[in-house]
Amino acid sequence: MQAEIGSIVDGKVNGIQPFGAFITLPTGETGMVHISEVSDDYVHDIRDYLTEGQEVRVKVLGVNDKNKISLSVKQAMTAQEKEAVREEQRSGAARQRNLKARVWQGPPKRTPREEMTFEEMMSSFKKTSEEKLSDLKRTTEAHTGGSSRRK
Repeated sequence: MQAEIGSIVDGKVNGIQPFGAFITLPTGETGMVHISEVSDDYVHDIRDYLTEGQEVRVKVLGVNDKNKISLSVKQAMTAQEKEAVREEQRSGAARQRNLKARVWQGPPKRTPREEMTFEEMMSSFKKTSEEKLSDLKRTTEAHTGGSSRRK
């Protein structure tokens, strides 16, 4: 029995890829939910929304000539469910992690020199020195065509 286009069915997530999730339907068929059909919000990482083995309600969007089934999670949700998911994502740790990864937080907080031990000062100096040398090397290689030696 083939999934009927427009129907809403329950399925189980059996695989996750960066571009979408594969869902096993009650008919035994497998369909795919593209990452753009998971939520109305921007989905940076699909694993923030779905996990393998999770039961989900999906809407059958279509079946192509190769019997590949296109599914949608967001179109199967009611308005109340969508709002609940948004709230969960806003307050969830995954959302905070993604926001921190994308938003510049300013320079790191520094410990005043008077409070640093000698080892901490030396470590800080080494780190800064290595960063400066790395930048200098990259700039030098860019100007000389990739080789720092002249022939």
